[in-house]
Amino acid sequence: MTDLQEFVDTFELLGDWDQRYQYLIELGEQLPPMPGELKTEDNRVKGCMSTVHIHAYPDPEQPGAIQYHGDCDTAVIKGVLALLIQLSSGRSAAEINQLDMDEIFEKLQLDEQLSPNRHIGVYALFEMMKNQARAAQQNASTPA
Repeated sequence: MTDLQEFVDTFELLGDWDQRYQYLIELGEQLPPMPGELKTEDNRVKGCMSTVHIHAYPDPEQPGAIQYHGDCDTAVIKGVLALLIQLSSGRSAAEINQLDMDEIFEKLQLDEQLSPNRHIGVYALFEMMKNQARAAQQNASTPA
C-alpha cells in the first residue's frame, strides 16, 4: 500500500513532464504480468481508448484487504494503472472507495497532461477498480 503523498513527492523531485512520463512508464514496466485467463471481457475497462484489464481479488494474507492484477497495451496508461494499483492494493473496499480520483489528478497534475479522452478512460478504470473491490470483498465474506 502506497500513500499518494509518496507519488506527489516523487513527481516534484522529477520536475518536468518528460521525466514524469518516463517514471509512469517505468511504473507500468514493473507491474507484474497479469495471468492470461484474467484478461476477459468482464475485466476489460469499457470507456478507455487503450485496452485495459483489471481484476480485484481478496488478499489471501491480509483478511479484508484487496489486491489487483492489471495490464494495459499503452505505456503511459499502464503506468497510471500501476500507480492506481499501488494506491489501492492492501486496502479494504471501503478505503479504496474513499480514494478521490480528482485529488489524485490534481496533486499529480495529471489533469493538465492527459488528453480529455484519456482522462475519461482513467476515471472509468478507477471506477471499475472500486466496483471490483466491493464485489471481491462481498464474495470473500460470503460463506460457500
